[in-house]
Amino acid sequence: MIRILLIRHGETNLTGRVLYGRMPGVHLSPDGCRQAQALSTGLKAKYTVDAIVSSPLERAMETARYLAEDLSLPIAIDDDLLELDYGEWMGKTFVEIREQDYWHHYNRLRSTSSPPGGEFLMQVQARAWSAILRILEEHGGNKDATVAVVSHGDVIRALLVLFLGMPLDNIHRFDVSLAGLSELMFDGRYARVIRVNQVFY
Repeated sequence: MIRILLIRHGETNLTGRVLYGRMPGVHLSPDGCRQAQALSTGLKAKYTVDAIVSSPLERAMETARYLAEDLSLPIAIDDDLLELDYGEWMGKTFVEIREQDYWHHYNRLRSTSSPPGGEFLMQVQARAWSAILRILEEHGGNKDATVAVVSHGDVIRALLVLFLGMPLDNIHRFDVSLAGLSELMFDGRYARVIRVNQVFY
């Protein structure tokens, strides 16, 4: 069986204040660095990781580097693990966005709505699944492979609702914490969700 560890990046200085999405130049905060180090230490104690794949955004790569250094592994980059494209909302504060009626509509109906000028969650789910398929194909010869996949909150939620058989509108019914880990197992026929949102800090 191939194990996929879905990992959200650590905290940034803008977390909770700005919808930064794909903005460049957003780095881990000091707390985010501590979260990533705790994640790496916990991961090394619990799993034998064979490969690391990351979103190209800085905060994901910085989180992945803690793993790479502790595990002596290279980091592969996959653009399909990028954060959701938030369009016109990118870079705005949550205070600004929450004043818009459409923000509330969007969060009620994630399956049929998108941020203005942005990406539908179904598109995110499809491209993230493509990234997982490539990983499964690459590591299919090693039936006991474990791959750490470092990405973003909505990307990980989109994959989890896919494997849990949940509607996209229910995406907020579970947490994906900063530097949190969710575990999937693939046996060639089925994908099983083993754990959701384990944290090590």
